Amino acid sequence: MGASGPRRGPGPPDGGWGWAVLGACFVITGFAYGFPKAVSVFFRALMRDFGAGYSDTAWVSSIMLAMLYGTGPVSSILVTRFGCRPVMLVGGLLASAGMILASFATRLLELYLTAGVLTGLGLALNFQPSLIMLGLYFERRRPLANGLAAAGSPVFLSALSPLGQQLLEHFGWRGGFLLLGGLLLNCCACGAVMRPPPGSGPRPRRDSAGDAPDEAEAHRAGPRVREAPSSGRTRRRLLDMTVCADRAFAVYAVTKFLMALGLFVPAILLVNYAKDAGVPDSEAAFLLSIVGFVDIVARPACGALAGLARLRPHVAYLFSLALMANGLTDLSSARARSYGALVAFCIAFGLSYGMVGALQFEVLMAAVGAPRFPSALGLVLLLEAVAVLIGPPSAGRLVDALKNYEIIFYLAGSEVALAGIFMAVATYCCLRRPRDGPPSPGTEGGAGDEEEAEAEVDSDLPPAGTEEPDGLEAVEVPSPGTGPLQPEVKTEPGLDS
Repeated sequence: MGASGPRRGPGPPDGGWGWAVLGACFVITGFAYGFPKAVSVFFRALMRDFGAGYSDTAWVSSIMLAMLYGTGPVSSILVTRFGCRPVMLVGGLLASAGMILASFATRLLELYLTAGVLTGLGLALNFQPSLIMLGLYFERRRPLANGLAAAGSPVFLSALSPLGQQLLEHFGWRGGFLLLGGLLLNCCACGAVMRPPPGSGPRPRRDSAGDAPDEAEAHRAGPRVREAPSSGRTRRRLLDMTVCADRAFAVYAVTKFLMALGLFVPAILLVNYAKDAGVPDSEAAFLLSIVGFVDIVARPACGALAGLARLRPHVAYLFSLALMANGLTDLSSARARSYGALVAFCIAFGLSYGMVGALQFEVLMAAVGAPRFPSALGLVLLLEAVAVLIGPPSAGRLVDALKNYEIIFYLAGSEVALAGIFMAVATYCCLRRPRDGPPSPGTEGGAGDEEEAEAEVDSDLPPAGTEEPDGLEAVEVPSPGTGPLQPEVKTEPGLDS
C-alpha cells in the first residue's frame, strides 16, 4: 500500500512521514489564506482610531495577500538554494514579528509595513515551501493530499474570525494583534517538520537526504570528481523561466489572474457588508465561519473526487466548473440583504470556493510536472499578486464612493466566471490535442524537463579528453535521480571513457 512508508522506492512515498508533512501544510495553508481575511474583523476599529476610509484600511489585507503571492519567485529561489526547512523557520519568525510590531503602530503606513509587508512575507516563506514539500511526498494520492491541506484555510478562517472578534472586544485591536503574532509562531513548528523524503531527486542539495550517499561516494572516489548535474542545476535552475513557454502554464496563469481579481473580494467585504445591512457584529462575524464550515467539507471531498481515475485526466475542466459556479454565486447573491439570504450565499460560496481551493494547485502540478512546479508556482503567485493589488482595494474604493455593495458583487462574480469560461475554452481548443493519451498523472512535462536538464549539464562539461591539472579527468557523475551508476575517475589522461 502507498502508506507503508518512505522507503518503498525511489518515487514519492505517498504516506509515511508524508502524513506529518500534510498536517503541517494544513496549518500553514490555514494561516496563509485565513489570516488576511480574519484581519478584516479589525477594520472598523482601525477606521475609527486612524480616521481612515474603508479603502485605506483594506490595503492591510491587500498588501498581506500581495506579499504572499508577489514574493513567489523569491521564495522559489530561496527554497532551491537553502531548502524548505530553513526558509520556513525564518518565515515563521517574520510573520510573528510583523503582527507584534503592528500592535504598536501609530499610523496606517506603519500598519502597511508591519502587518502587511512583514507578516505577508513571512506567510509567503511558509506557504510555498510547504506546497513544494507536499508534492515530494505524494503522487498517487496527490489530489486527496492537496484537498486535505487546502482544508486548513476554511478551518482556520472559521476559527480566526470569531477569535479576532473576541480579542477585539476584550483587548482592543492592539492586544488582538499582539496575541495573533504569538499564534503565528506555530509556523516555526510546522517548518521543523519539513524533512525531505529520501531519494527526492532534483531537489535542493543542502536539504536533500537522497544526495548524501552519492556525495560520499564522490568524495571517496577522489577530489577531482565533478557532480555535474548538481552544479549545473545550481547555476541555471534556481528559477526555471522556460516554463513560460508551456501552453498549459500560459492558460493556467491567465486563468489565475482573472480569478484573483474577484475571488477574494466577497470574503473580504462580507463582514462589513452584513454590518451595514443591520446584522449584529457577532452574527456578521459568524458568516465567515459558515463559509469556513462548508469549505471544510468541500475541499477534501473535491480532492477525493478529483483523484478518481476517470476524473483525474479532466481536472482542468472540473476546475473551470468550480470557477463558474463561484462567479454565478456572486452574481445571483448581489442583492442579498436579509440574514437568511446572506447565510444561503455563504453556503453556496463556501462550496464553490472550496472546490477552487482544492483544485488550483493540483491543476498546476498536472500541467507542468513536479520538477518545474516550484518555479511555476512562484511565477503564478507573482501574477496573482498584481491582481490582488487591483481587486480588493478597487472594490473598497467603489464602496466608499457609491455606498453600494451590489455593483461590487456583480464585478467580482463576472471576473471569476470569465476565468472559468476561459479555462474551459482554452483547455478544449489549445490543449486537448497535445494531451491525447497523456502520461500518468503528475508526470506531465517531467520527461522533457529531465532531458532539458541533462542538455544543460552537458553544455557545462569540458570536452572528452580535457585534462585536469593533476592529470585526473572530470567525468560526469549522474545525480541520484538520473541513474544507478557509480562515480568514475580516469587516472590515465589520454583514454576515452
